[in-house]
Amino acid sequence: MCFKYHVFFCCNQREANKTCCARFGAQKMRDYAKQRIKAMGLAGEDGVRINMAGCLGRCERGPVIVVYPQGIWYTWIDEEDIDEIIEQHLQQGQVVERLRIK
Repeated sequence: MCFKYHVFFCCNQREANKTCCARFGAQKMRDYAKQRIKAMGLAGEDGVRINMAGCLGRCERGPVIVVYPQGIWYTWIDEEDIDEIIEQHLQQGQVVERLRIK
C-alpha cells in the first residue's frame, strides 16, 4: 500500500525522570490525529497513514513527529498544533514553519 504521507509519532517511554515523548501524552495525541485523519477522509491508500514509533532520537526537542516522504520534523503542544499540521501540511502540502524542528 502506498501513502502520500506517512506520519510517525514518537511514543517512547523512558525510565525514571528522563525526557521522553510519552510524558507529553504522545499516545493520546497520536490517537487524536488518527481519528481526525479518518474523519476528514484522508486515511488510506494514496492518503495519510498515522503510526506510532519508538524513540526517534530527538527527545530533547519533544514531543516529536516526523512526516515522510519529506522527512519534516515537528513538535507540538496541543490539539490545535496537530490540527494545524493536518490542515496545512497533510492537506495543503505546506510546511508549518512555527512547529518545524530543523
